[in-house]
Amino acid sequence: MDFDAELDALGLLCPLPVLKARKRLQALSSGQVLRVLADDPAALIDMPHFCAEAGHELVSVADADAHQIYHLRKG
Repeated sequence: MDFDAELDALGLLCPLPVLKARKRLQALSSGQVLRVLADDPAALIDMPHFCAEAGHELVSVADADAHQIYHLRKG
């Protein structure tokens, strides 16, 4: 999937992946996609919740080895 920016949140624990994603999304224009790499188990719950609360779209979640890849479209 195409994306406009990437955030490597590997090794970061809750709530840092979501906090850093929020900061990176602020710099993007509406409709742009942020790719987030995270290995925090809580991110599986936190990312969808963050998107729903903040008005962003969780486009996809995929497993890759020992981490997940999230694609978030800025609302």
